Amino acid sequence: MEKLKIVFMGTPDFAVGILDTIYQNNYDIVGVITAPDKPAGRGQKISTSAVKEYALQKNLRLLQPTNLKSEEFLSELKSLEANLNVVVAFRMLPEAVWKMPKYGTFNLHASLLPQYRGAAPINWAIINGETKTGVTTFFIDDKIDTGAMILHKETTIGSEETVGKLHDRLMHLGSEAVLETLSIISKGDVKTTLQEDTSAIKTAYKLNKENCKIDWSKSGIQIYNLIRGLNPYPAAWTFFKDGENEWNVKLYDVVFEKENHKHSSGQILATKKELKIAVTDGYLYVKSLQFPGKRKMETGELLNGIQFSENAMAF
Repeated sequence: MEKLKIVFMGTPDFAVGILDTIYQNNYDIVGVITAPDKPAGRGQKISTSAVKEYALQKNLRLLQPTNLKSEEFLSELKSLEANLNVVVAFRMLPEAVWKMPKYGTFNLHASLLPQYRGAAPINWAIINGETKTGVTTFFIDDKIDTGAMILHKETTIGSEETVGKLHDRLMHLGSEAVLETLSIISKGDVKTTLQEDTSAIKTAYKLNKENCKIDWSKSGIQIYNLIRGLNPYPAAWTFFKDGENEWNVKLYDVVFEKENHKHSSGQILATKKELKIAVTDGYLYVKSLQFPGKRKMETGELLNGIQFSENAMAF
């Protein structure tokens, strides 16, 4: 079987970890495809993807197409003469792209497919209180995350684990899965398993402002899971209201303690050193948070400069 010539497609930090593993294991990377540069943040400074920065650092051939169906891009892609595409956290590919290489196009997805197809699988596994997750490699087809599976690797999710920590662990696990998949393909020994659709499949919806907002009518564990499933990014948020003051606040590190009480759900109870928020079945102790226009800080720092009345509420 001929030597693998790989085009890698990806955008965020998660993809960089996988790309680096392929590079460090001396595979022939003939091209890297990532998102175009775009303005970001308040100053609208031009932002480049983590994958672009890595590719430039390693002097890899880089393409940043705005249109994956354009004749110009398809011609340039063909000229790379790759026989395999590897995709990690990129966008949906047109058939002309994923069918181009001789050995096809495989994707690494950060879930145990068919569970958590979609944009934010690591977040939603924690938000939904799962105790295990993993990574899956599969051949891309014409739908999102539905192709024939090559292999998967499983891991447990710690009861206090944040999405940031799980992200990093899955990046390492994903690197192992991609190396194994490359080895299987290079030996011509690929056996795939079709995904089965059932009503029990959960979706990893794209995160937005609405589904990151805390609903204080939910149970303490549900709110706790939402917060750790969005910590550090994009962060769960809520409004704090105290008299005439109202703030849009992001919550990061919290501890949930189950307890019977008579406080209203969302009521803020603060001393000079501690801030807790009543939930239906206990309290959330807030350890770190971020007020608008401020950096993320430990709760003790915040309480040095602000006092909450007994009428303060999160909503």
